Parts: sequence; C-alpha cells; structure tokens
Amino acid sequence: MSLTNKIDELPADLVIGLVSVSDRASGGVYEDKGIPALQEWLQSAITTPFRVETRLIPDDRASIERTLVELVDTAGCHLVLTTGGTGPARRDVTPEATLAIGTKEMPGFGEQMRQISLQFVPTAILSRQTAVIRETDGHAALVMNLPGQPKSIKETLEGLKDGEGKSIVGGIFAAVPYCIDLIGGPYMETNPDVCKAFRPKSALRPANKE
Repeated sequence: MSLTNKIDELPADLVIGLVSVSDRASGGVYEDKGIPALQEWLQSAITTPFRVETRLIPDDRASIERTLVELVDTAGCHLVLTTGGTGPARRDVTPEATLAIGTKEMPGFGEQMRQISLQFVPTAILSRQTAVIRETDGHAALVMNLPGQPKSIKETLEGLKDGEGKSIVGGIFAAVPYCIDLIGGPYMETNPDVCKAFRPKSALRPANKE
C-alpha cells in the first residue's frame, strides 16, 4: 500500500502512542510499569475521547526508531510518549532514536522536565529527555521522551503544586494540546483539576458540553 493511501486512512480521532523502552520488561524479567502509569494519568487528565496504541520494546535504537515511525506514519498517532532509556548508560538510546525520526526538535519539553526533577534529585541533570515533531505528507505528531519511573512520569506531565494547590513548577502537558493544534491534530481538552491546558485566547474553542 502506498504512503498516500495510508495517509488517507489515518484516523481523525485523537490517537496516542505509548512506548515503554526496557530490555528487562520486554524480555519478561519484570512487569512493565511505564505504560500503565501513562494510561492512568492520561485517563485522568484528558477529557477528549482518545484511544491508545501501546508498544513494549527493548533498548535497541533500530527497534525504537522503527516503532516510532510505525506509530506516527501507519497507526496515525498524534502524540507519542516514550518512557525509559533516557539516561547516560550505554544502552540508553531513546533520545538518539527520537531525534533521528524527527523533523523538528522541541527542546523546551526536555528542559522543563529536568527543571521539575531537579526539585527532588541533583542527578536529574543526567536525564536526556527530549521531544520532536515528526512530519509526513498530510500528518504530523509530537513525540516526547518521559522518565522511566511512574512517580516521575506524573510529576513531569502534571507539574508540582503546594499544599494549597497552587502551581510551583508547571508540568509539560499544559503545552501539549496547543502544540497538537499547531501541527494539525485534533482539538484536545483536559481536566483543569489535573492539568489545565494553555492556549492563546485566539485558539480557544467553546467548551464541549456534551
């Protein structure tokens, strides 16, 4: 099937790809916790109907690149979130694979993730999370690398709040819906109690009351 035909068949509804990168989890040594943590948070944060495509793969650059390309180009994902493989170890190659398949780098997401994690541990400077836009004819997606631990996943997506619920450090997901708008994806709405999406006034639509 040609690329053009595949693009014509891409879904209009919001599709999110979740990729856990781990040699041991993919090999059955232990249970993967990254994808369940991502699914739980997304279900609490996104009010727009969406479906997910999940992949559990080893720390292999070729496999990661192939999986990311398949999720965007064939499965039609508008957003892809990876977890794992972003440290300095030799097998940590998720950022390299992500940059290789991207057409635009979005370094601000990684910068903010490190700012959040530095509130807890100085070793956050060792993390190499990044984000890219992957563009093809008629379709584009935001691909973001997240930490490997469920607690860190929630913190980086949602941000940090004080005891009164006021934001201390903003989470990265607040900027995701508008980014998806700008690359031609579906309009995504969020639960403000979990993560309030930010858009310029000119980009806001009337709230969906259905």
